[in-house]
Amino acid sequence: MVGVYGKRLAKEIISTHFGDLVAKVCNCLLQSGTLSLHEIVRYTDMPGSHVKNCLLILIQHNCVQAFCTPRKGSTDKTVTLYMAIFDNIINRMRFSKFLSLIKGGDLAPKDSQTKEGQCKYALLKGILQNGRLTFEQLVERSISKEQQTDRVQEKHQSELRACFNELVRLHYVERCPRPEPFIYPEPEDQPKPTKRRGAKTAEQPLSLEQQAIEAATLAESERFSEIPESSVERAGDGIVNHSPATGDKRKHETLETDLDLLVAIAENEVLWRANFEKLLYCLRTKICAENVRSRLGDDAGVVFEAIMEANAEQKIKATIVIATFDGILNNLSGSMTLDGVRTILDELDCKSATDKLEAIYSLDLNATLEACKNDEIEAVVKARYGDQGYKIFRLLSTKDQLIETDRIAEITFMEKKEAHQMLYKLWRDEFIDIKKVPSQGSGESASISLWRLHRKPLYQTLLDDIFHAALNLTVKISQLVEKQHEILEDDMKNLLKRKFILQLSLLKLDDSLMLFHDF
Repeated sequence: MVGVYGKRLAKEIISTHFGDLVAKVCNCLLQSGTLSLHEIVRYTDMPGSHVKNCLLILIQHNCVQAFCTPRKGSTDKTVTLYMAIFDNIINRMRFSKFLSLIKGGDLAPKDSQTKEGQCKYALLKGILQNGRLTFEQLVERSISKEQQTDRVQEKHQSELRACFNELVRLHYVERCPRPEPFIYPEPEDQPKPTKRRGAKTAEQPLSLEQQAIEAATLAESERFSEIPESSVERAGDGIVNHSPATGDKRKHETLETDLDLLVAIAENEVLWRANFEKLLYCLRTKICAENVRSRLGDDAGVVFEAIMEANAEQKIKATIVIATFDGILNNLSGSMTLDGVRTILDELDCKSATDKLEAIYSLDLNATLEACKNDEIEAVVKARYGDQGYKIFRLLSTKDQLIETDRIAEITFMEKKEAHQMLYKLWRDEFIDIKKVPSQGSGESASISLWRLHRKPLYQTLLDDIFHAALNLTVKISQLVEKQHEILEDDMKNLLKRKFILQLSLLKLDDSLMLFHDF
């Protein structure tokens, strides 16, 4: 569940990008959950036409998903419901990181300044800025005034198509999901799921929102189907701009378009959007590779990245990565020997198997992700509680068991009173847990305090703190942007410097946010 600060951060992001009216509608969905148009109008006390336009903007930018379901008490009537997609809203903070992937990895050639690299950068930037676009609209926005002759346009379109199809082939761009899938809700009298023999937990049915996302998602073959030649031939002929495709921010903008137009576009033309799952997968690879380098060396980081690139199922939530040995070698520069690669695979605790005479390696990312999270938490503890708090926390993190207060003081070379005070500080701030057990041979009221690290509640506590800090930085940056229109020119340099520092801090903080929320 997303906490209060996470929802407030999402609202602030929408307000910054699209204005207060759109943020009001989005916040209504974040706070109240899935709602119909009539309910949104009633809760926000806004005119229906304004709510429709706000929803259109949010759908255009992949922040809201619409779906149909039978109206209560009726079998032949349906109602359209709208739900906010929190993760997609938060991803709007990461556009600069997504674009930076072009300068490395498999998204562009080694020389990102080549024409091909610049073309991919422009295509991805256009899609990120505008949410959803047809390929014809992408071609239109990239054709300059000097390229108006038919021959130049045709060549330019062909180059764009080649770059765009590579983005699709690598799964950085995908076809948009179905605009309004129909969902049959589960019957209320349906029996609850039972726990199967050997299963740790009972299988939980999908919520209505999860069913809607699943129903809207296209099949893999259709989702990443490339553009045929015939689409390019029609790209420059009389393009009608059906959706908002300018690069400007739409803050306080009103679109005189009904929601039915969005459905018409989705039915008659192919809309494309950025595939956040793939982009986040690349960012996860980058963050984990840095941790591997710090622990095992540069060569281990290179091999780790090669494994992640050779992985066939590149899902952001998947923690088991499977790659063939040949696929790993194909992603290496060739400077490492086969024995050297196998040695590093062993250091990474990769499990090997053979399938049809082909060597296959599987890597469990949980250990690497836990190491990344531990580094983040330990840095926070050291900054907040000093060396004493850091030593105690690291001890509990390493042992991962209940430890008595006297034993903690003895191992960390601290006075018992100081250790006791620090332990209670960490417990009060929900970094550690306490368990009191009766003391043997003492009175009934005597007890011994045992301490341990309970990771799951700790991760949630730290995630709330990260959301809170990100919210404060976002609000402060918005305030500085507003001051730019009022401040004197002499003070502008200092203001821009402050804004740049805050933006860098937010980008760094977002690495921690991805680690505890997305990965």
